[in-house]
Amino acid sequence: MEDERIIGLYFERNENAIRETENKYGKYCYTVAYNILHSREDSDECLNDTWNSAWDAIPPLRPKRLKGFLARITRNIAIDRYRHDSAEKRGAEAESAIEEYWECIPNKEASIEDEVILKEAINSFLAGLDKRSRIIFLRRYWYSMSVRDIAIGTRLSESHVSVILHRTRNKFKQHLIKEGIFI
Repeated sequence: MEDERIIGLYFERNENAIRETENKYGKYCYTVAYNILHSREDSDECLNDTWNSAWDAIPPLRPKRLKGFLARITRNIAIDRYRHDSAEKRGAEAESAIEEYWECIPNKEASIEDEVILKEAINSFLAGLDKRSRIIFLRRYWYSMSVRDIAIGTRLSESHVSVILHRTRNKFKQHLIKEGIFI
């Protein structure tokens, strides 16, 4: 089913919206959650929370890209769940990726307006990267993939991936400073 039709079901308050969303994006959102939580049970719970959050958010929101909208909800829920359960030390890779990412972000308590400005800065930064660096950056900081998995997927050594990530983080931080975001 097309995204516009699925969104239409949400606006009609038709419960089939959740089933259609899960059919189309369930595996994708599960992967996003699992890469952070490394637990089937927690990832399944995260998906249930994602579908509930989507139901509560649409309407009034009408996402332009449903896949990205759902991925962001899933990712935020999974990160919150991870932080809540962090005492159990499940998944050092996710913690490491999250901490590396937050080192570049100026204010973790940003307002909605700040988030929009930050989103635009991130998009312009990503657009300026070469394809390989962009893929590696997104795999690490959006999908929370391990350096090892990224290295395997890109056919690079782990040390090469680590160097690319380090340099890209530094470029990202400089980009935020240049945009006047990093204070």
